[in-house]
Amino acid sequence: MHLNPYGEYAVLMAASLADDWPDDRAGIEARTREFGMTMDFAESPDDYWRTRRVVDEWLRVVDAPEPGERARLLNDLLAQATAYPRLTDHGREGWHLHYRDDANDSLPDVLRAVISVGTALHLTTRGIHRLSRCAAGETKGDPCAAVVVDVTRNGRQRYCSVRCANRAAVRRHRGRRSMTAH
Repeated sequence: MHLNPYGEYAVLMAASLADDWPDDRAGIEARTREFGMTMDFAESPDDYWRTRRVVDEWLRVVDAPEPGERARLLNDLLAQATAYPRLTDHGREGWHLHYRDDANDSLPDVLRAVISVGTALHLTTRGIHRLSRCAAGETKGDPCAAVVVDVTRNGRQRYCSVRCANRAAVRRHRGRRSMTAH
């Protein structure tokens, strides 16, 4: 079975890049491998910074304050990556869909297509609200700004990790205790 590469993993890969930006192009490519991409990318001297720009554009989608703005920003990304969908069996991996021009196999252009289509699928199938920043960072003094890709069954994931959720719970508990102590 071959999973469509434009699914949940694409959004998780984008979040991984945003939260822990690699030091070089090789690091970006290694990260794509960690998330299941197997294709070879044509190399260009500006790949690193062009890919950073793709991730920064995607973060604008994450940070959009309301659904209409999120959709508009994501549509802009999709328009930049547009090519007609096509079936492919590159590398004998099994038939799957590509949403990019086969002639354009640069790292930033492929990632723009994979990330934008994956994000669109994630938001339309799971809910437009299922992409955000960690709620721990909403508390003054908490530095967490990690991306949360909500893949939970109930759609209520607010924290990037158990660690951040626990830290927030401890703060709430201490706040309640200090209120009752006064």
